[in-house]
Amino acid sequence: MGSSGLGSTASSLGAGLGGGGGRIGGANDFMQVLQELAKPGSIVKKGDVVAEFDRQNMLNRLDDFRATIAQAEASFRNLQAEQEVTRKSHEHSIEVAKGAVEKARLDMKTAPVRSQIDTERLKLALEEAEARYKQLLAEVKFVRISEQSQLRVAELELQQARNELRRYESNAERMVVRAPMDGMLVMQNIIRGGELSPIQQGDQLYAGQMFAQIVDPSSMVVNAAVNQVDVELIRVGQKARVRFDAYPGLELPAHVTAVGAITKPGGQRAAYYKEVPIFLKLDQMDPRVIPDLSVSADIILDTAPEATIAPLASIFRDGPKSEPYAWVRVGNTFEKRPVELGLENNISVAVTKGLRAGDVVALEPPRFGPKQQIAGVQRQ
Repeated sequence: MGSSGLGSTASSLGAGLGGGGGRIGGANDFMQVLQELAKPGSIVKKGDVVAEFDRQNMLNRLDDFRATIAQAEASFRNLQAEQEVTRKSHEHSIEVAKGAVEKARLDMKTAPVRSQIDTERLKLALEEAEARYKQLLAEVKFVRISEQSQLRVAELELQQARNELRRYESNAERMVVRAPMDGMLVMQNIIRGGELSPIQQGDQLYAGQMFAQIVDPSSMVVNAAVNQVDVELIRVGQKARVRFDAYPGLELPAHVTAVGAITKPGGQRAAYYKEVPIFLKLDQMDPRVIPDLSVSADIILDTAPEATIAPLASIFRDGPKSEPYAWVRVGNTFEKRPVELGLENNISVAVTKGLRAGDVVALEPPRFGPKQQIAGVQRQ
């Protein structure tokens, strides 16, 4: 496996920090300026503010929108008051019409002492008062429906405005980035002046761009990659040994926690060498281990205790199905010796029978000349 980066268990599960919003339009649309930033490498607690983007324009718009909401609420209360006045006025008109009907009925009682013309006039006045009264009573239902519909429309518009206000408040809050967990703040890199350098205060970031991670120093994982031809041998749970380029003598145990489902994306040109991402969790920690160290790892596919190890090149066969053998030096010559093999890798093989530690074997068929290539057999 090649060099790989060291991360944290939490960061591999997505505890990263990025700008909010969606990317639309050209290259500079919706880019945000990193206005405040916690010190890289600092230890933060869950909920601590680690970054803040420039949100002055958004806060100004938020103030304007709050003023609009206040005006909308005042308009709503004004509508309620106007409807109350209209309702009282209509009720008063009904009472007046009812009084007119009662007066017309009392006037009709004087019809016997009135002339025929006056009597007809009283009848017409009564009919007119009763019709007016009935009309006002019939209008009550429709007046109520009209008031309720106007009030409901105003309520919906006010609720929509309040929802928009909450959305603006949420967007403004998203521009203040808080730590999703306890851990160490680790900054990502961007290209600045043709070189990779850590993101810093004042940089412009795209919406959704990862700019930092909160990692748990007590639970590290190795973000590694394995050649596509070897990935079929990798299984979750296999043991591994991790070595650190910064500390040549440091080796820590680990195990495979995940294997990628697809290969890593290629670069600008077609890549015929494909790698599959894998993740290894360190089973033991060391205070010298920090995020983003370069490491290498050996994954243990199988083990053979008390194995005698010989170079793979020292094992020969006369045919595809023939038994393996080795040329072992005996005195000044070599003898052909059958062997039984166990586990092997690309360069070594475990010999279960036929060789013992200390034997000298030939790496090519003996020519019995002075330049014969030989190698030693060791115990492991």
